[in-house]
Amino acid sequence: MIGSAARDTWLLFRHNLAITLQQKFGLVFGAIQPMVFLVLFGPIFATIGTWETLVPGLIVQLGLVSTGMAGFGVVFDRRFGVLERMRVTPASRLALLLGRVLNNVVALLLQTVVLVAVGYAFGLRAPAAGLLAGLALVVVLGASLASLSYAVALTIDENLFAPVMSTIVLPLALLSGSFLPMSMAPGWLDVLSRISPFRYVLEALRDLFAGHYATGTVGLGVAVTAVLAVVSVAVGTRVFSRENA
Repeated sequence: MIGSAARDTWLLFRHNLAITLQQKFGLVFGAIQPMVFLVLFGPIFATIGTWETLVPGLIVQLGLVSTGMAGFGVVFDRRFGVLERMRVTPASRLALLLGRVLNNVVALLLQTVVLVAVGYAFGLRAPAAGLLAGLALVVVLGASLASLSYAVALTIDENLFAPVMSTIVLPLALLSGSFLPMSMAPGWLDVLSRISPFRYVLEALRDLFAGHYATGTVGLGVAVTAVLAVVSVAVGTRVFSRENA
């Protein structure tokens, strides 16, 4: 059973990844906004902060924009009957979800690597160990966001997905402290931001990029990311199962 699910996931992942790699514009477009902030806002921010503070914030913003909008794909699949045809396949509902999610995670990872590379050109000096640990955290975060995005796309009216997600993404990015650490925010805004799990992920990333590994901030960020991933995949699988029942 497990072997069959893994095989189905792998086959669906390869199929979705091949489509993604053919649509190179989509990969580039997803990273444009964080890249613009890096190039135009980065040199200004560097006068009051560090690249090790800014780049992790842009990575979280990229994750929210890229994998947070992953549900667009399933919106079109539902519209053109692709999900309907999936009902007759023997693939498990978890495999149907994970095949898509893994594709989104690889796309996010590629975009993140490019963003980090440009960051190094500007002055980012994150240690290799911190960078690798941060990328691992980004992978889990991307899986969480993609799973939730698919769940939302299959739950609400397809015409509402784009405006709803676009409205949600910006406040989440701001409350995470993507542009400036929330410690600089007014007290009420700092308290409000603690509701968002993305704040803890971002603070862990900043510690890792600064070369601080065994800290409470990193531990909390990893724990929050893991819990978010478990809940998100469970919700996504349940919605997929209901849609394809």
